[in-house]
Amino acid sequence: MTSSATHSSEPASEAPRPRRRLTAEARRSSILAAARRAFTESGDMSGTTIKVIAEHSGISEGVIYRHFESKDQLFFEAVVEPLKQAVDDLVAATATVDKDQPLTPELQLRTMTGLYRQLISTLEEILPLLGLVLFGDPQVARRFYRDNFAVAMDRLAEAWREVEDRYGFPFESPDISARAVMGIAFILALESHHNRGFDRHRAVSLISEGTVKGFFPAIEPARKKR
Repeated sequence: MTSSATHSSEPASEAPRPRRRLTAEARRSSILAAARRAFTESGDMSGTTIKVIAEHSGISEGVIYRHFESKDQLFFEAVVEPLKQAVDDLVAATATVDKDQPLTPELQLRTMTGLYRQLISTLEEILPLLGLVLFGDPQVARRFYRDNFAVAMDRLAEAWREVEDRYGFPFESPDISARAVMGIAFILALESHHNRGFDRHRAVSLISEGTVKGFFPAIEPARKKR
């Protein structure tokens, strides 16, 4: 009787909770994150196998092949996804930049500053992978640049052109302007990544103002010092 009472007073052990299954989208994102780590650590696209990526993911190779047809597709999407997402966000922000108020010079400067910050952060995140794809196999580099990098810049250029059109401002070469901005962001991402003393906040402020207002003052020949 006593032993029974003692036994009945013990708390019942809880049944282990079933593991929550990831959605297909969440699983795909986790595989891409693991792929970025694997490719970055190896520094070699060819030498990074699906098996290695599976080990980084903590899943089987078969699960990876359910979501990606090949290692090449996985590599491209591991690089492209962050860049595409950043450009999607920037294009969406550009489309509504003057929704609540006219595009004043101050708002234009704030918008450009935010654009640079986002591009630099994204490029710094994928720098090692960008290096592999842009400066590796020439055929792969050409295809990636044409199908992804150039497309991203063209989308930004078109978004800017539409804003300028609303104000009757002829934007002569938005494609070149987009490439100039992307090039500046790429160099600042390299500085952020490799130069510990780099003041990114100051650089972004100066570059944003220079992009909007012009980098160099008008030269007046009469003021030349003898």
